[in-house]
Parts: sequence; structure tokens; C-alpha cells
Amino acid sequence: MDINAIRNIRCEAIALDDTSRRVNVDSGFDTIFSSALNMLNETNDLQNTAESMEIQFALGDAVNTHDLQIAQQKANVALSYTVAVRDKVIEAYNSIMNMQI
Repeated sequence: MDINAIRNIRCEAIALDDTSRRVNVDSGFDTIFSSALNMLNETNDLQNTAESMEIQFALGDAVNTHDLQIAQQKANVALSYTVAVRDKVIEAYNSIMNMQI
């Protein structure tokens, strides 16, 4: 009984599985990177909205103080979250750079 054919099938399946893992890693980084960019854009939008509402309030336009406070708080929370994520990314980078090869 010749089992070499079975071994070849198994090796091909392992090679295909390894290739699909690489594709998932690449798409995973792309997903994380695009998510980080979206987070930065959203934080920027919230900061701009809060600043615009502050200017309208200072000029005496009809801006509700509660809405102004909510916009400022949203911008503050988004900025705090963005800074925390940035700090974790820098910490992870430093930890990778300090690894012994």
C-alpha cells in the first residue's frame, strides 16, 4: 500500500492553511490601521464641532449651553481615548524594540 499520496495531500493542505494565515494577518493589520485612522478623523471632527460651538456661543448666537457642554465633553473623551491608544501603541512598539533576538 502506497501512502506517499496521502502525505502529499496533507502537506498541500498545511501549505494552503499557512498561506491563508498570512492573508488574515495582512488584512488584520489593514483593518486595525484603518480603524485607527477613522478614530483620529472622528476625534478631529468632534474637536472641530466643539470649537465651532464655542465660537458661536462667544459671538452670542443662539447656542444652548447644555449642547455646548455636551460637545466639549464628547471632544474631551474622544481626545483622552485617542491619547490612551497612542500611548499603548508606543508602549507596544518599545516593547518589541527591546526584545532580544
